Amino acid sequence: MRHLKKGRKFGRVAKQRRALMKSLASSFAVSGQMQTTEAKARELRPLVEKFLTRAKTPTLANRRLLMEFFSPEDAGRMIALAVETGGRPGGYTRIVKTGFRRRDSAKMAILELVK
Repeated sequence: MRHLKKGRKFGRVAKQRRALMKSLASSFAVSGQMQTTEAKARELRPLVEKFLTRAKTPTLANRRLLMEFFSPEDAGRMIALAVETGGRPGGYTRIVKTGFRRRDSAKMAILELVK
């Protein structure tokens, strides 16, 4: 039983889950919003918010931490997104539920940047 176990597995092994989150976070960094399943959006949100908090103060150490996860271009985009959030003390993203996907009835949602 999964009592008090955090995180979703998405039917993947650990390396594949990390690659999935990395890909989703990179596509979020490109435009500041993305449409995905509700479960993936809920799992991605804390990760993106932690990176945006790091990107708010773009010191050398924070840039290097961002570049461990993102490519240099995407790390720069995350810093740009953090600038867009302004002086907001947290809660940079919102999840908007959009209904169900036609082919498999998966719950869909949009993860977007709050400005």
